[in-house]
Amino acid sequence: MREPDVSSRQNPRFKGALALRDAKERRQQGLIIVDGAREIGRALDAGVVLRETWIAPERVRSDAARALVPRVAGGARTIETTPELLARLAYGDRDEGLVGVFEMPASDLGSVAAALPERPLIAVMEQVEKPGNLGALLRSADGAGVDAVIATDPASDIWNPNAIRASLGTIFSTPVAACTSHEALAFLHDLEAEVLAARVEGAVDYDSVDMTGSVALVVGAETAGLSETWSGEGVTPVAIPMLGLADSLNVSASAAVLFYEARRQRRAAGT
Repeated sequence: MREPDVSSRQNPRFKGALALRDAKERRQQGLIIVDGAREIGRALDAGVVLRETWIAPERVRSDAARALVPRVAGGARTIETTPELLARLAYGDRDEGLVGVFEMPASDLGSVAAALPERPLIAVMEQVEKPGNLGALLRSADGAGVDAVIATDPASDIWNPNAIRASLGTIFSTPVAACTSHEALAFLHDLEAEVLAARVEGAVDYDSVDMTGSVALVVGAETAGLSETWSGEGVTPVAIPMLGLADSLNVSASAAVLFYEARRQRRAAGT
């Protein structure tokens, strides 16, 4: 059997890849780490630049992982390693034998603006703390056909491996930006978008507001809710009725309710 290219935790190349689990290192290096055949494949489909692939051949067992091997071997460096080292690079319990290191995609408002259609449907999430919630929101946005997602004042790096995993790789197919809430609000006003902010004390129910034009749907962290940036002139507070004991939904669940109501209205209006 062929000896792996890297089999020691002290190998500098392995240490460099492992460091990408840290947000500061990702920003400094301009690289992200992606594990899972589905997620790697979706990054490649979106044109994200692959730098290197770490592979433990004996762990490549699923049909999806086996089909991916020729794709990742087509240009970028492939590094064979041990199952133990690959498990340290991967995020979570799933082990498909492949981990990719990619260039960090653009995540600025300019790149989002360039990708927007007429009358866009935009999701804004403020200060969402948990990468899993961020990923779940992105997954719902992808499912409902949201045109772009803006993470404002994010408490968690949008390229956290767990966010990528929770999004099922859809983070690569939806334009995503990270910025301050003030920058996002100014951007949305420039687009002349209707800004609908989900608040427990919202004056109108979410399904009584027109969402067929250029619309931004804004949700905040469960603990603190939305900041005062998302109040006042130019912002409409909307509520999701809560008929039981709890006063609010999980942020990703709230977002999904809003996204699919917007999709329902837009489909009915033929937009």
